[in-house]
Amino acid sequence: MNLRSNEPFWLLKNGLITSYPSLKSNEECDVLIVGGGITGSLIAHQMVMEGYKTILIDKREICNGSTSATTSMLQYEIDIPLSELIMKVGKKGALRSYKACSDAIDKIEKLSKEIKSGSGFKRKKSLYYASNKKDSQWLKKEFEARKSAGFDVKWLEAEEIEDRFGFEKTFGGILSKQGASIDAFKFSHELLKLNIKGGLQIFDKTEMNKVEYYKGFNLVTVDSGFQIKAKKMIYCIGYESKNLIKENFVNLKSTYALVSEIDKKKFKNIINTLVWNTDKPYMYMRTTDDGRLLIGGGDEDFYDAGKRDALLNKKEKEILRILKKIKPDYNFYTDFIWAGTFGETKDGLPYIGEHKNFKNSYFVLGFGGNGITFSVTGMEMASFFMKRKKHPLSRYFKFGR
Repeated sequence: MNLRSNEPFWLLKNGLITSYPSLKSNEECDVLIVGGGITGSLIAHQMVMEGYKTILIDKREICNGSTSATTSMLQYEIDIPLSELIMKVGKKGALRSYKACSDAIDKIEKLSKEIKSGSGFKRKKSLYYASNKKDSQWLKKEFEARKSAGFDVKWLEAEEIEDRFGFEKTFGGILSKQGASIDAFKFSHELLKLNIKGGLQIFDKTEMNKVEYYKGFNLVTVDSGFQIKAKKMIYCIGYESKNLIKENFVNLKSTYALVSEIDKKKFKNIINTLVWNTDKPYMYMRTTDDGRLLIGGGDEDFYDAGKRDALLNKKEKEILRILKKIKPDYNFYTDFIWAGTFGETKDGLPYIGEHKNFKNSYFVLGFGGNGITFSVTGMEMASFFMKRKKHPLSRYFKFGR
C-alpha cells in the first residue's frame, strides 16, 4: 500500500464514521462541553449518565484533533517515574495518581464491554526497558518503588528480554501486568453515538468565539453568531488550552509515529505487550489489531504545524534507527507516518479542576502519555465538581500547584 501521509493512521483507517451538524439555533443546557475528542466524549458520557442536559461543540469535525493522532497505549505509568514523582508531589499524591491511571484501564475495559465496542480494546502487559547501562540503575529503583506500591511488576534481565521478545542491546527492564490498547478514535465515536440516544446534542465545525459570565450561567457565542446558555462549562481541549489560559502551565511537544505494513507473524512476540524505553525522549511501540507495528518517539518542542510536519522524513529515519538497534532483523516497511502535538507538564500530571479566570467552568486536560487514562479519572472528578464535592486528586491536579 505504501501510503505515506501526515494524516493520522486512525483517521485514514476508520474514515468518516459519523457526521454532525454545526450550530444553527440558540440553545440552553446544564453542561456545555468544549472539545469533541476522547476526553470530551468520556465527560459527555458521564454527564448524560447523571441526567444533565448536555451539549458538546468542537471547532473541527468530531475527533479530528489529538484523538485522531494518539497511539492509544493505555498505561498506568506516568511520564514521570513513580520514584521521581514521589519526590515532586509527595508519596500520597504520587501513589494516588499512579493508581488512578491503573484503575482507569479497568474502567475503559468495563465501559467498552458495556457499550459492546468494536474499538479493539485489548489487555496487554507493558515492558519498560533500560536503553543503556546507566539507566538500569535507577530503573531497578523504580521497579522497587512500584513493587512496594502494590503494582504487579517483574524485573527482567537483558537475557530474559532477548529470549522473550527478541530485543537485543537492552539493559534490563520492568514488565508490568497492567496495560491495554484501544482505537480511541473509534471508541470516542461509539460513546458519542450512544449518548445521543440519552439526549446529548453534538455540533461540530462550531467554534467558540466569546464567553460572557453571569451569576449561575455562561453565555457562549459561536462563530455563526448563535448562542448557548450553559449553567456549567467543561473544557476538554487538550494542548489548545494554551491559547485560552495566559500563564505558562504546559510545554507543547511534537511527537512522531509510524505504522508498518501488515505482517502478523513478524510482530507476534510483542502482540500482547506495550513497549517503551528510558531514552529522552522515549521510544514507544505496540502492535495494532490488524497486525501492524506502531512505533513512535522523536519528540521535539512544538512551534507550528508546518515545522512539525517538515521533520517527518527525518524523524522516520531516527525512530527506525532505534528499532534497528534492538531488533536488527526487523525490516520495517512504513505504510503511514504522522505527527501530533501534546502537552508536557512539570510533574507529568494533568490539569483537572477550576481556573480562577473562568467562572462556572472546569477544565479536564489530560496531558502527556497518559492523556486517555487521565481523562477517565476526569469523569469521576467532573462528577464530583458538579455536585460540589471535593475529590482526593484535586489538590494534585489543580492549576497553580
